Amino acid sequence: MKKIVYIYIMICSFSVLAQKREIDSLPKSLEDYVFVKPGDTLTVQLNEFSILPKPKFKSKEDIRYYLWFRKKVMKAYPFAKLASERLDTLNSRLENIQSKSKKRKYTLLIQKYIEGEFTEQIKKMTRTEGRILIKLIHRQTGKTAFNNIKGLRSGWKAFWYNSTANIFKLSLKDEYHPESVNEDFLIEDILQRAFQDGVLKKQETKLNFDFQTAIIERKAEVNVEKYKEMFAKQRKKKKKPKKVK
Repeated sequence: MKKIVYIYIMICSFSVLAQKREIDSLPKSLEDYVFVKPGDTLTVQLNEFSILPKPKFKSKEDIRYYLWFRKKVMKAYPFAKLASERLDTLNSRLENIQSKSKKRKYTLLIQKYIEGEFTEQIKKMTRTEGRILIKLIHRQTGKTAFNNIKGLRSGWKAFWYNSTANIFKLSLKDEYHPESVNEDFLIEDILQRAFQDGVLKKQETKLNFDFQTAIIERKAEVNVEKYKEMFAKQRKKKKKPKKVK
């Protein structure tokens, strides 16, 4: 019922605005008018927009965990967006370079530039932020972080990077599937709401997934049980008394 009322208000508002424009700013030329004869069909193209349902939480405590996770996503997204922009620039410029040696030199230059731009910032990230970043790199570039590194470096070095990430229980081969993985769904939910509110600048994903269907199927329910368990384990470790030797 609420949706019907909302659509009705939108249509009425559009009609009122159209009438106001006709009175206040009439076209100076007849070419600006559209003449429709009886029986003709007039098609009006509107910009696509989506309405996200209000997220549903089981408790106030769940909201705290969601807001905590939201901060992590907001911190990681700009780096994934920047990585996508840098790689797109690299690929487009490589297409215009014919010499293989010049391509290698340019790739090495961009590689060092990207490392210098990201390394120090990534070192400051928490494990959760690092995992989100790896997933978002897949979202923004269409390739896993492992395959992106493999494109810039040798396969052996890509294996080394993957092994290093696994030390922190992370994998550069992680993919992004918001339609089936709960954490990815939460990330996408946070991103879409941030895009809609103008908090983050939207960059289209290079992956193909239907988030609207996913959020309808989940009924906008927020599941943060994974993070509640994670913090519970951390608190348990802190409370555990140290053995006296």
